[in-house]
Amino acid sequence: MPTPHTFRRDAAEFIRLDGRRLDIRTIGAGAAAPSQVFLHDGLGSIDLWRSYPTEVATATDERAVVYSRYGHGWSDVQLEPRPVGFMDHEAYVVLPELIETLGVDNPILIGHSDGASIALLHASRHRVGAMVLLAPHVFTEPAGLSEIRDSRGRFEETDLIERMAKYHQDPMATFNAWNDVWLHPDFESWNIESALPGVTCPVLLIQGEDDEYGTKAQLDAISGQLGGVVDQLLLSDCRHSPHLDRRAATIDATVEFIKDVRP
Repeated sequence: MPTPHTFRRDAAEFIRLDGRRLDIRTIGAGAAAPSQVFLHDGLGSIDLWRSYPTEVATATDERAVVYSRYGHGWSDVQLEPRPVGFMDHEAYVVLPELIETLGVDNPILIGHSDGASIALLHASRHRVGAMVLLAPHVFTEPAGLSEIRDSRGRFEETDLIERMAKYHQDPMATFNAWNDVWLHPDFESWNIESALPGVTCPVLLIQGEDDEYGTKAQLDAISGQLGGVVDQLLLSDCRHSPHLDRRAATIDATVEFIKDVRP
């Protein structure tokens, strides 16, 4: 396996939450403006969002708060096994602390994959203005677990570790934490549908028709159980990352939704 290289993002900012140092970036309008909080996927980080947060914040004239969770990007490296309940901890402990520390009021949460699940859990107990959820999941599916299992081979046999090293302080630790917890035997029964009725804010769901980690059954389960208004956007020629695979369509839908739900 190739030796990982470490790249350092210029002008990095950090915040201390839950006893960890987390990499964070604020984009767009000042702190007095309405805020959006971006929650990345299982192998994501600040920079892996690409231009999506900047373009959305600019078009809506709001502040975007983007951060890398513990074990991702240039946040503290996670070497211990990730617990099966890590999304609950992020939703009920870390994210509330972030929102309180930054003085964010009535945020719009924009989550991708694991980040979308964390957003749903958080919104079931906390006040949220609205949510945009990209490739959300609320239960495991055999095909998705099979894809995660196969990704181990790609990580070990291709240049994936080298590519991840551009965005993570320790790409091997980041990959192992994500891969190991999703393939843990206890995770096969993971299901957060019971939290959905408690979510009463407006929600936009965006998924690719070719999503390799989840089917439309995820959107249907969410839409049928949320306690508020929900819209769906299913994109053709799109896999698990709508903001990358169908960038323009995803940005347009996100911006239009935010402008509609904000007072």
